[in-house]
Amino acid sequence: MRIGEVAQAAGVNPKTIRYYESIGVLPEPARTGSGYRDYDKSFPDRLTFIRTAQRLGVTLDEIREILSFRERGETPCAYVRDVLDAQLEGIGRRIQELELLREQLTEIASEADRLPPATANGICQLIEHVRQTRTALPNQPFGGRP
Repeated sequence: MRIGEVAQAAGVNPKTIRYYESIGVLPEPARTGSGYRDYDKSFPDRLTFIRTAQRLGVTLDEIREILSFRERGETPCAYVRDVLDAQLEGIGRRIQELELLREQLTEIASEADRLPPATANGICQLIEHVRQTRTALPNQPFGGRP
């Protein structure tokens, strides 16, 4: 198969395939006598696997490691489980950060109506107020709570 056929079968751009080859996620394919890449029928499945793993938040380095397990004849399931557990932990941390940010933004937005009107030489009273409050309490969240 040529690169365009593989790309179409897997739903990716040919540049993506070349990139994956350049970083070792895909092996270099055989070449025809005229130098064209000649992919076997396993490449679309491998590309689909890569794209599915990426949708799960698995990095290309992690995907390369998963595929190397397979090439060594080992099953990567324990490694994949560790990767996914780390993803879950990171998502949990990010959710906590976003919830705190939502609280802070809600508090800041409620202050908007209590601030004096903007002056001609100010950019935005609300942002300036937050900057001054944050400077006064550098180790505190925007709302001033620990």
